[in-house]
Amino acid sequence: MTDVARSIIAPDFLTVTLGIVVYFAGALLSRRIAFLQNYNIPEPVTGGFLAALAIWTLHAATGWSIGFELATRDRLLVIFFATVGINARLSNLLAGGRVLVILCVLTVIFVFLQNVVGTLGASLFGLPSAAGVIMGSVALVGGHGTTIAWAPAIAAEHGFPAALETGTAVATLGLIVASLLGGPVAKFLIERGKLTADPPGEAAARLAPEADAAPIDKFTIMQALLVVNIAIVLGYVAHGYITATGLKLPLFVPCMIMGIILSNTVPLIFPKLPWPARSPSLALVSDYSLSIFLAMSLMSMQLWTLAAIAGPLLVVVAMQAVLAVAFIMLAIFPLLGRNYQAAVLSAGFTGLSLGATPTAIASMTAVTKHYGPSPNAFIVLPLVSAFFVDIVNVVAITFFLGR
Repeated sequence: MTDVARSIIAPDFLTVTLGIVVYFAGALLSRRIAFLQNYNIPEPVTGGFLAALAIWTLHAATGWSIGFELATRDRLLVIFFATVGINARLSNLLAGGRVLVILCVLTVIFVFLQNVVGTLGASLFGLPSAAGVIMGSVALVGGHGTTIAWAPAIAAEHGFPAALETGTAVATLGLIVASLLGGPVAKFLIERGKLTADPPGEAAARLAPEADAAPIDKFTIMQALLVVNIAIVLGYVAHGYITATGLKLPLFVPCMIMGIILSNTVPLIFPKLPWPARSPSLALVSDYSLSIFLAMSLMSMQLWTLAAIAGPLLVVVAMQAVLAVAFIMLAIFPLLGRNYQAAVLSAGFTGLSLGATPTAIASMTAVTKHYGPSPNAFIVLPLVSAFFVDIVNVVAITFFLGR
C-alpha cells in the first residue's frame, strides 16, 4: 500500500465537527480532573492534545496518518479577533497606552534573548548557528508561519538543510508548552499576591449594563454576527491595500482594527442603534470561535514527526521555557505593575513567547473566567503579538543570521 493510500484527510466540515467533539471531551475532563481546573488549562487544549495523542497512537500501531482540512479553522481565528475589536473601547485602549509601550520594549529584549538561548542550544548539540535561530524566535515567537517563510532560505544559504523539519517541530512543542504554562503562571502570580480584578468590581461594572440590556436570543445573535461580518469585510478590503504596499500582516489584524473603529464611531453617530459590544451574544460568538479554533489546531498536530529529533529539541524547548518563565517573573510582571492585569498579561506572554496568539488568548480567557475580567489585556496583547512582534522578529532574525 502506498503512502498516499495510508493517509486519511478529513474534509473541512468533518474537521469542524470533530473540533466540537474534542472541545466537549476537554470540558468533561476539566470538570473531573482537579489539576486541569486549578491550573486553568483551557478545555480545547486538554481535548485537542488528547486527540493528537490518540492519532499518534493510531499512527504508531497501524502506520496510518490522519490529516485535516483547516480552512474553517482559519476563518474562526478572523471571527474571534473581529469580536475582540468590537469589544474594545478607545478610552480603555488609551488608558492602557503605558502598558502597551512597556510590553513592546520588553518584547524586543525577549526576542533577542530567545535567539541567544537558541544559539546556545544549537552549539550544545553541534548544530550550525542558523539552527539556533530556527530554534529561537523563528519557530517560537514566529510560530509555524514564520518557520515556513524562513526555512527555505536558511536551508539553502546557511548550511542547515533540516531547517523546515526542525522549525516545525520546535513550533509544535512550543505550542504545547505554552498551552500548559499560561494558566499555572497566572495562578501563581495571582494567588501569591492575593490579586483581584483591579479596581474591585470596576471591570464587571463596565460589562454589566450592556450584558443586562441584551439577553441572548435570535435577534441579538444575528445582530452580533452581522457586525462581526461587517468588520471582517472592511478588514479584508483594508488587508488588500496593506498587502499591496508590501507589508505582510495576518488578515485578523486589520479585521480587529476595523472592529475597534466601528465600535468607537457607530454608537456615537447612531446612539439609539442597538450595538453588540460586550453583550452575552457577542461573547458567545467569541468563545465559540476561539474554542473550536484551538481544538482544531491542537488535534491536527502530527506528534510523530517529532520522534526522530525529540531529544535535542526537548532540551532546547525546555531551555526556552525556563527563559520565558524567568523573564515573566523578573521583568514582565514587575514592570507591568504587579497587579491583576499584569498577571493576566503574564499568562498571555507565555503564548506570545512560546506558542501563538490564539494560545495566549485562550490562556488569558481561562484565567479571567476563573478570577475575573481584565478587558484591556485582550486589546494590548494582540496588538503586540500580532503586529509589533513580527516587525521586531524580522530584525532579530536578520541580525542573528548575518552574524
